This record gives sequence, structure tokens and C-alpha cells, in this order.
Amino acid sequence: MNTRIRRTSGLLAAAAVLPLVMTACSSGSSASGTSDSASTTAAAATKSADMGGSSASGMDQPFGPGCASVPKNGAGSFDGMSKDPVATAASNNPALSTLVTAVKKAGLVDTLNNAQNITVFAPTNDAFAKIPKATLDKVLNDKAQLTKILTYHVVGQKLTPKDLENGSFTTLEKSKLTTSGSGESYTVNDSAKVVCGNVKTANANVYIIDTVLMPKS
Repeated sequence: MNTRIRRTSGLLAAAAVLPLVMTACSSGSSASGTSDSASTTAAAATKSADMGGSSASGMDQPFGPGCASVPKNGAGSFDGMSKDPVATAASNNPALSTLVTAVKKAGLVDTLNNAQNITVFAPTNDAFAKIPKATLDKVLNDKAQLTKILTYHVVGQKLTPKDLENGSFTTLEKSKLTTSGSGESYTVNDSAKVVCGNVKTANANVYIIDTVLMPKS
């Protein structure tokens, strides 16, 4: 949050650099009545809304097969992550530990946590495991290259699932990534699949993906 980050576009870009993950959606508000019949009516109304009465509300929740592995309670849950900035939230998710290690090596923890209104496409540990170990180790020890790759996973605006249906977005690395899909099925750069999408943290929207994205050059 220091002035240099706020006033320098370069630092701000770095600040937005690379998110990690999972965060949160608040539960829908519950209605209660003063009598049993009122409570029953409220419950029925709530159930109706949850089942599609409000598609916007439904799309505001995390989705995808990978979401099942997120803890139900605690700092690593969707609710817990929604209260923390993205780097901190990601550090509470065991499935993102390699990404967290990369962010720390690149020195981006503070800048990511201080960035505002960003979207992070966060590769899982399995995504990093697809990269040959020798290559991954080399990248993790090359701060400039690592920063380039990590910033390519960050877009300087909050993207909703609707935005991903047929999108092209400039990343903090300066080159573009593309997205496509609908409903609860989305792909980034025609290769990485979103396994848990629309995860919210205090300062970012996170889409957990199954493949590490690589800048064109």
C-alpha cells in the first residue's frame, strides 16, 4: 500500500502480479420468520431462489470439480479466503503451495496483497508438476523469468464468469490471454481448464487452473 506502489505503474503492475488463490463467496442470507409457517415460507422462497430464481446469485458462487477439495471451515475455506488478500489466501490452500513458493521466490507477496481489483489465474500443484522438474527448478531460480510468467497469470481487473465466455485480456506481463466457455466450463488459451472458478479473496477474483500459462515470448 505504499505510495510508490500506488503511484508507479510499473510497481502497480508488479503488485497485481500473480495471484494465488482461493477465496470466497459469502453464503446467501437466510430468512427467518416469527412463526413456523413464516419460517417455512421463507425457507421455500430461499430454496426457490437457490435453484435458479436468481441466476446472477448462482453465478456468484465458486464452481468446478476442484472446489470439492477446498476446506469447509477455517482460513483455507472459501469464507476464510474471502477475508484475506490473494497471496495470503493462496498460502492457506495446500493445492497452491507450488504457486505460493514461486510468488515468494519472485518477491511478489507484498505487491500482490496490496494490489486492488485484479483477477488471478492460479495453477495448481498438479499444473506445475506437468513441467519437467529440471525446467521448473531453472525457472524458480530465475527471478526475471519467474516474474514474467507469474505476471502473465494476472489481469488488472476483476473478471466475472460472464466475462470469460469469449474474452481477450491484457495481462500484467503486457501480452494477452484468451478465455472461452460457458456455464461452469471455461478454458484459458485453449489449453488450461478452470477447475475451480470465481473464488474470491479480499482483493481479487481467482480462477484455479490445471495448466501453467506461458507468455508467447
